[in-house]
Amino acid sequence: MPHFKIFTNALKLGASSFITQMSIVVISLACNIMLAKYGALSIYGQDIPISVISIETKVFTIVINIVVGIVLGGQPILGYNYGAKKYDRVKETYRTILIATLAVGAVSTLIFEICPQVVIHIFGSGNDALYLDYATRTFRIFLSLVIFTCVIKMSSIFFQAVGKPVMAVIASLTRDIVCFVPLVILIPAFFEGNQPGSGIYAILFAAPASDIVGMIVAVCLTVRYFKTMESREGREPVPESTVIRPSQKGVIVTIAREHGSCGKRIAQLVADRMGVACYYKEMTALAAQQIGLDRSFVSNINENAPELLRSLYLSTNVVQKAIIAQEQIIRKIADSGSCVLVGRAADYVLSDYPDVVRIFIHAPKEYRVKKVMEMYGDTEEAGWKSIARSDAARASYYNSISGGEWGDPHGYHLCIDSSCGVEAAASTICDYIKLRN
Repeated sequence: MPHFKIFTNALKLGASSFITQMSIVVISLACNIMLAKYGALSIYGQDIPISVISIETKVFTIVINIVVGIVLGGQPILGYNYGAKKYDRVKETYRTILIATLAVGAVSTLIFEICPQVVIHIFGSGNDALYLDYATRTFRIFLSLVIFTCVIKMSSIFFQAVGKPVMAVIASLTRDIVCFVPLVILIPAFFEGNQPGSGIYAILFAAPASDIVGMIVAVCLTVRYFKTMESREGREPVPESTVIRPSQKGVIVTIAREHGSCGKRIAQLVADRMGVACYYKEMTALAAQQIGLDRSFVSNINENAPELLRSLYLSTNVVQKAIIAQEQIIRKIADSGSCVLVGRAADYVLSDYPDVVRIFIHAPKEYRVKKVMEMYGDTEEAGWKSIARSDAARASYYNSISGGEWGDPHGYHLCIDSSCGVEAAASTICDYIKLRN
């Protein structure tokens, strides 16, 4: 039987690359169809334009791969400093990568504009004047704004590094899919209709036109990102009281809960009655301290995850570092003795520990909305949205780690409806633990 958890995680991690590769396929298909169509109506025929564009694609790929290599080299630095909220270092790294990208793009542009024949002859050009003519036009027009393309690709990878997958996809697909594919169809059709035989030349302008739009979008996204980046630097200090408190060996209670079900309050009551420590925000604080990331960043991973492409966000490097650190801290806490752990998929992380009691706390939505309104001062409408958003984020986080279904009753020893009251719910959990022992 295939291990679907591993398969699912692989799909999530490869989603960005898959989108990029599929866009290349779509672009190539659309471009070749148009070249064949309008090439047949020109002096070049079908073969010359398609042969030339295949060479252009190879050269273009080399340039872009150089840029990708530069950005990927800086990705760990960007991701770590973003998580640590050392924003000056993020900006400094970004500037360094941008300068290198612009240098690659500028050198490439000069070569393509001044001496495209040098590149063309590498692939063999023969003595066909028509072939040389169209190849020269292609490099000088189609790749005239390759420097913009380099910046667009760099921006996409940058956004991935700082945990902004939606921005990354928008930056990448705007140029390739949203603009290029429609333009490579519409521009030659317009010119061919006005002047027969000109469509084959008009195709070449689809790339620089797309580059301009894509560059505008990339710049707007980047400016918006840096404007919204918090100005403060450094890590939020971890309180001295946030330490692992050793305890007697015994039961470890993990509590997962729906938003608004008073799960944190119930967990604290259970811990008090058991005479052990209750860990909630302390887990994220200790994880942040261990890996040098900002406490609030680690704590708010669920809240930071965009509703679109949430799984892709959770697979980014900096978020994965935080998740791994949390898992390590959860195990350290469990190794220190009996305790109560709230959230963070602790039930799955400790699945191989023998003395773990897994609890899931739920309640009717109407009850939870009322509690959210009381605790946070939300309106009823905002309360409904809040529980929907939080529950979806928790389910996605749990699934990304375990491959399982958050809230599935088969994964817990006890599921309890907290609308019976927090005291009654805590008493029920404690009674259950005593019966198990």
